[in-house]
Amino acid sequence: MLRFSIAALCLSLAWPFAASAETDAPADPVAQLPTYVAQQQVSGSIRSYGFGLGGVLERWQAAFKKLHPGVTFDNTLPTSDAAFPALVTNVTDLAPNGGEPAITEWLSFYETHGYHASSVVVATGAFDVKSRSNGPVIFVHKDNPIERLTIDQLDGIFGAQRTGGMEGFVWTPRGARGPEKNIRTWGQLGLTGEWADKPIQTYGHASSGTTRFFQLHVLENTDKWNPNYRGYVETGSKMIAAEDTGQTLGIQHMLRNELAKDRFGIAWTIMSQVEGISELKPVAIAPRGSTNYVAPSRATFQDRSYPLARKIYIYFDRPPGKALEPKLKEFLRFVLSREGQRLVGEGGYLPLPAQFAGEQRASLD
Repeated sequence: MLRFSIAALCLSLAWPFAASAETDAPADPVAQLPTYVAQQQVSGSIRSYGFGLGGVLERWQAAFKKLHPGVTFDNTLPTSDAAFPALVTNVTDLAPNGGEPAITEWLSFYETHGYHASSVVVATGAFDVKSRSNGPVIFVHKDNPIERLTIDQLDGIFGAQRTGGMEGFVWTPRGARGPEKNIRTWGQLGLTGEWADKPIQTYGHASSGTTRFFQLHVLENTDKWNPNYRGYVETGSKMIAAEDTGQTLGIQHMLRNELAKDRFGIAWTIMSQVEGISELKPVAIAPRGSTNYVAPSRATFQDRSYPLARKIYIYFDRPPGKALEPKLKEFLRFVLSREGQRLVGEGGYLPLPAQFAGEQRASLD
């Protein structure tokens, strides 16, 4: 059954669609979450090194300290890129991270400790709020008849043949695919007439945490891209070169001056970069191996039914068979409670659905 129907139609016919994104989200997304009840009173210092979630981490800490006055916090929060090195070298208790670790980070922790790092998901990346770990959305020119694509088709469009795929730091043949699965013309997706023989030009982000996420979920965690892929960086970000004064290598320049004029192009990017570009439309997508299509909106990011909604993590060192230190467990239980997730929403991220948050809490036991 197609889940996007009316929503997708609205998205494809109107721009911007911020009104839809606002109204289809639940009125109180944390109402179904349990309130925090301490299992025990804790004290001591908790060190955090990595990603501050735009101030959300410190809000959690301030609220938690009111309930556990004996707890103090020692923060070093420059960037997600600092999280895993700190965890590997034992200079932190918690390593908040805006995304999944790179292979070198996974491998570094494993080779140092002999087991994998543990984690809980503490928030969902935003739909359209800037700088809040936004999930990828697929865009085509508004003239393009395509309304929906599967992850497998996106792999065929953006990816290339490969001998395997990466699972953690293990290269496995389960991710392999041959050139026969490449999708290089719109006719291969069922379009006819003038579209049938037109080559698909691909656009997206250059190397970044968002790109790593796209590779993980679409390209089987590989770097095998369609040879015509054109990568850009977020407009206004620190990744724009000083000499690129016109930000011509920025995503917004690409969307406005290339994809908006390329009827046969397709791009993946984030919602905050597309605002006000009326020549483009989003595409509903279905998970790998499924035809359950979901249109991008705040609601589908919120309930995590959208296949490319991102996760925000806190990693920690928990040796196999050992209990998590009580002060860390209590703090993470608070983060995953109604009170903690309300602070997530106030900070521009999306709170976790009740069932998903419950699964994360259970993993702490």
